[in-house]
Amino acid sequence: MLNFIENLAKSAGRLALEARQRFNEGEIHFKNPKDLVTDTDRDVEHFLRKSISAAWPDHAILGEEEGISNTGHSEYLWILDPIDGTTSFVHGAPLYSVSVGLYREGRPYAGAIYVPRLDELYSAQRGRGAFCNGKRIHVSAHTELVNCLGITGFACLRAGLPKNNLPHFCRIAPKIRHTRRYGSAAYDLCAVASGSADFFWEMKLNVYDIAAGVVILSEAGGKVTDFSGGEKYPEEGILASNGAVHDDVLRLLAMD
Repeated sequence: MLNFIENLAKSAGRLALEARQRFNEGEIHFKNPKDLVTDTDRDVEHFLRKSISAAWPDHAILGEEEGISNTGHSEYLWILDPIDGTTSFVHGAPLYSVSVGLYREGRPYAGAIYVPRLDELYSAQRGRGAFCNGKRIHVSAHTELVNCLGITGFACLRAGLPKNNLPHFCRIAPKIRHTRRYGSAAYDLCAVASGSADFFWEMKLNVYDIAAGVVILSEAGGKVTDFSGGEKYPEEGILASNGAVHDDVLRLLAMD
């Protein structure tokens, strides 16, 4: 099954890459003034759904653009983000990704994330480890915040939340080596899984943003919780880390 997921994510990413080469602003639509969707988002999701349904017609599918379908009695639920980082895609920035996650009996089971502009394919299946382009990956070994690179995002600002990520950022940034903002939560989770960053936190994400990334990070030895250390992510925030600095970051997130 993992080979199917990997090939599917990569094929969808190639569709997105080809579409970007002929992209024009007439393809942009607005969910709200700051939340974009393009014809390519919709076309890629349609391709993903059609491919999955052809292989497993009884499986349920949840996608960012079309919602949920085929909610029968299958133990499997596919969770899709056809282009995670649509704003980057629209502006020609390189860090957007295709995320294909699979839940089994309500738990993350397998997933693949493809970053077309980097030609990086991250994948994992529960109990089998995590990989990037076929090579095993693992989280970093850093144990002190001062040595850490942190990643965050500001979906909360796009959503206009009065309680947002800026206070968290101002507390965390001075305690660590540096921060990054990549613009794709799926890729952010892969960066932590591969050890190129040490932790990632964000507010106001949806399950399709993190479904594939959570299993990849977990299989790479990482840890994922909400901002209270529980399992209500992403609804109550998400913190994904190498595990070693998790509690230290949680303490900073708790200082409201």
